[in-house]
Amino acid sequence: MDMPVNRFKQRLHNREVQIGLWLGLANAYCAELAANAGFDWLLIDGEHAPNQLPGMLAQLQAIAPYPSQALIRPVIGDTALIKQLLDIGAQTLLVPMVESAAQARELVRALRYPPQGIRGVGSALARASRWNSIADYLDQADAQMCLLVQIENAEGLANLDAIAAVEGVDGVFIGPADLSASMGHRGNPGHPQVQASIEDAIVRIVKAGKAAGILSADENLARRYIELGATFVAVGVDTTVLMRGLQSLAGKFKDVPVAANTGGVY
Repeated sequence: MDMPVNRFKQRLHNREVQIGLWLGLANAYCAELAANAGFDWLLIDGEHAPNQLPGMLAQLQAIAPYPSQALIRPVIGDTALIKQLLDIGAQTLLVPMVESAAQARELVRALRYPPQGIRGVGSALARASRWNSIADYLDQADAQMCLLVQIENAEGLANLDAIAAVEGVDGVFIGPADLSASMGHRGNPGHPQVQASIEDAIVRIVKAGKAAGILSADENLARRYIELGATFVAVGVDTTVLMRGLQSLAGKFKDVPVAANTGGVY
């Protein structure tokens, strides 16, 4: 059996624009439905959505037959958790709350086998190796792993250039919601000061030779970020798409209160 090729990483390094969707419904059936919709990538959220390891495995399996590429965001950049996610078959991780180059370097090590890294060797138990059915998996795996680090507070933004310079970091993702809160504009990522910081960050990331990414359900902002050079851009969240669609449908037949906009990018 051949090693699965990380098409998302290939396109990232070719600077191709890839459009994604955030998955928060924590359900494999819903993940497969999203995979059928035509997005380039789907992010399984383990930070804010109620996702646990078996559920994320089921979603990876549901997405696998489709062209959409699966990404996972762990709740934290923990070495042991990263090992588990890679073993169930994740090839691309988006790690939240990265604040320093030293932290980014440790994450790079967590995605690589020794001697270059510290990923635990347990391929006989791993779906990633198809239970040791992929020839030379241990020698091929590192090249297919893709690390995206998420900058989402003032400290991370201050260290952005150093983080982007870390070898092994494939892309840098700007988190507008937490970033706006850390800048004193909680719930208002559209504030001019926040937007100026986001646009400056995207330009700096691209200048450093790394891929820039972001999530925005505002079509105009998403297109603006792409114009600035962002190449992996999520344009919605499944929970929001479903909620708004259901409210709209119900509202056609009965008086349904419109949900308040509590701020954010979703």
